[in-house]
Amino acid sequence: MADERERTWRQFQKLNFDSKKLSKRMKKAEGATTRHAHKFILTRLDNIRSARRQIVGWLILVGCLIAAVGLQLVWFQKTYLVKAADVGGTYAEASLGPIDTLNPLYATSSAEVAASHLIFSSLYSYDETGHLSGDLAESIQADAEGKNYVVKLRPNVQWHDGAMLTASDVAFTVNLIKNPETRSPLRLNWQEITVKALDDTTVQFSLPATYAAFPYALTFSVLPEHLLKDISPAAIRENSFSRAPIGSGPFTFRLLQQANASGHKVVHMTANENYYKGSPKLNRFEVHAYASQDDIMKALRTGEVTAAADISSMDAARVDKHNYEAASHPVNSGVYVLFNTSNTFLKDATVRQALQQATDTKAIRESLPGNMPALDLPFVNGQLTGTDIPHAAAPNVKNAENILEGAGWKLVNGVRQKDGQKLSLKVTTTKNDEYEAVLEKLSGQWRRIGVDVSTNVIDTSDPSINFVQDTLQRRDYDVLLYELLIGADPDVYAYWHSSQAGIFGYNFSNYSNPIADTALASARSSLSPELRNAKYKSFARQWLKDVPAIGLYQPVAQYVINHHAQAINTSTKLVSASDRYANILYWSVNEKSVYKTP
Repeated sequence: MADERERTWRQFQKLNFDSKKLSKRMKKAEGATTRHAHKFILTRLDNIRSARRQIVGWLILVGCLIAAVGLQLVWFQKTYLVKAADVGGTYAEASLGPIDTLNPLYATSSAEVAASHLIFSSLYSYDETGHLSGDLAESIQADAEGKNYVVKLRPNVQWHDGAMLTASDVAFTVNLIKNPETRSPLRLNWQEITVKALDDTTVQFSLPATYAAFPYALTFSVLPEHLLKDISPAAIRENSFSRAPIGSGPFTFRLLQQANASGHKVVHMTANENYYKGSPKLNRFEVHAYASQDDIMKALRTGEVTAAADISSMDAARVDKHNYEAASHPVNSGVYVLFNTSNTFLKDATVRQALQQATDTKAIRESLPGNMPALDLPFVNGQLTGTDIPHAAAPNVKNAENILEGAGWKLVNGVRQKDGQKLSLKVTTTKNDEYEAVLEKLSGQWRRIGVDVSTNVIDTSDPSINFVQDTLQRRDYDVLLYELLIGADPDVYAYWHSSQAGIFGYNFSNYSNPIADTALASARSSLSPELRNAKYKSFARQWLKDVPAIGLYQPVAQYVINHHAQAINTSTKLVSASDRYANILYWSVNEKSVYKTP
């Protein structure tokens, strides 16, 4: 064995490296490789060049087929898939403050009212069509005289702390409003009404006289008796409940945050999973209260909020269309020129009639963005029915001049004068881009007939100014450009009946006419819709004749929202801007793709 290995080793040692043979073999391999390359590659490249058009054509065809398949897939998705609201997320809404309280008995600013609507429930609220519908209430029944109303409540409604809401809570809330120690601005509407809980789900209201519009008064927020019954009514406003409320609405209070020193506050709320109408899609809701419309516009520009209310039509036209869209919703209010009939010159109805003839309301509306609906009556459009609805006379400058001339007002150096006195009027309004634009247009129209017009714009955001006490209650104006909230029912008794002309009344014109008084009183005490309609037409005719005010337009609520969010529907009809939450359960900031229902 060892010998064999030795012979093999010696044979291997005898092998010699022959470079000539290796070179010869390499050249042979090179030649073979070149022949194969020429045969199988180069010759075929020539064939490809000759067929390149056909190849390119086939490649284009294949590309088109792939693109068609892709387009078909996209088309299929668009046909059978749709974007829908998804659950979760935080919705941040800007509105005008301040927020001094979260107790709905004292809510006055837009932000306070918004928070009240989200945290608390009411017996009735307005749905997306603008009609009154049950919230806590399941039904309402009135007796034949319309003096007693029995309301049946939903069973099993819970407060945010888990306690049950009953008819006793409703009675407690009304009695709290009525108590003068509570100091609620709602008191005037409830002084002579008694309320009693008949059982846990039944409450009775007793009125001193027939009042056809009473169901519309049942939109107040209900408070929890079990949390407030031991607190003195005089201490309710300052109680901790007003800073950390417990309600029964779709959102529960979590935190009131002081965002900065300029007055920006944020009410943080979370979805009420035990809400009797179902849990909202949103996880959280934030009400951001700002001191001015300029602050709201800044918040939109910086993306601090999802949406914004309480901005003028002029501001809404200036929002960034790439990120937001603005929608206009007419509300049941009217913007009027209110004449203080106690004024030396405006006591004379002929002067008021001349001013009405000189006022081109169409030109005023057209000067504003937002397509403001026309309004020339003390009612909202559609509240009177029939073919004999009265309307204001068309503007006529020549008639206005003739009326003043006939009343002894002569034109001297461009200004009307009588008995040595100039026809001078001061028009007052609140600081607002929209109102200030109207004021400028209106002043120009009146100056054209010789009226010496001065203007007074009051900044209600100034903490040193109390507009209600110093201006409205004192009637410290000759003419007031102001918005009157009319509501869903045409009962305008509070604005035009002579009994409401005192310091605490809302008859800002101090208007008094026995025919108008009789029509207003009769209409509100009748349960017949036909009779009420006839009485209100009678009042409207007298109102147009006496001209205690000029209707300019029906205002619209502007709502600006981010493109990625879903909230108030464009078809929703609003009684007031705060009624935008009718479909709050379906608001969202998240989206998902879902298949369409076949």
